[in-house]
Amino acid sequence: MEKETFDKSRVISFSDAVFSIAMTLLVLEVVIPSYKELQTGNTLVILQNRIPSFIGLVVSFMVTALYWIAHMRIFKFTSTIDSKILWYNILLLFFIVLLPFSTAFYVKGFGYKGPFAFYCFNLAGIGFFNYLLNIYIPKKEKGLTGITPTLAKYFKLRAINAFSVWAIAGFLAFYTPMIARLLFILLFIFEFLLTKYFKKQLIKEASIE
Repeated sequence: MEKETFDKSRVISFSDAVFSIAMTLLVLEVVIPSYKELQTGNTLVILQNRIPSFIGLVVSFMVTALYWIAHMRIFKFTSTIDSKILWYNILLLFFIVLLPFSTAFYVKGFGYKGPFAFYCFNLAGIGFFNYLLNIYIPKKEKGLTGITPTLAKYFKLRAINAFSVWAIAGFLAFYTPMIARLLFILLFIFEFLLTKYFKKQLIKEASIE
C-alpha cells in the first residue's frame, strides 16, 4: 500500500498562520495601563512595572521567530508530507500555541522558579519536535531535494542547540535560577557560531562540486 501524503502548501500555510497568531498574542500579555495609572503622569514608573512583561515578549517573540525561520528552512527541502512529518509538525505547533500562556505564567510569577521552568520546558518542547523534523526530513529525502550532508548536519546542530539550551535552563531553574535566566543568551551565541562555521563548510562543499 502506498504511503499517504498530504498537501504541502496547506501544511505550510496552516503552520505560518499558527506561528503568526501565537507571536501576535504575546503582546496581549503586556497589560495596558489603566486610566488611574495614566493620571499619575509617571510614564517611567508605568513602564518599569511592565519590565518583566516586555522581557517575556521580546524573548518569546525572538525565539519563536528563530523557530519559524528554522521551520521554513527545513520545509523548503521537503518534497512530500507524510504522516510522520505531519504529526511532528502538529505537535510542534501545539507547543507554539501554548507559548503565550507559558509566557504570561512566567511573567506573572517572575520571581518564582516553577513558572520559569514551565516556560523553559515549553520552549524545549518546541525545540524537541523541531529537532525530530530536522532529523527525519533529510533522512527521508536522501539528498534528492538538494539537502547535502553538510547542510543536514547544520540543521541538526541548530535544532540540538535550541532544544538543549531550554531543557538545561528548565532544570537549572530549580537550583541556580539566576544562571538559568541568563542561559538563553547561549542560544544566540551558538546560533551565530554555527552559522559562521557552516557557511565556510558549505562554500567549500560547493567549490568541490
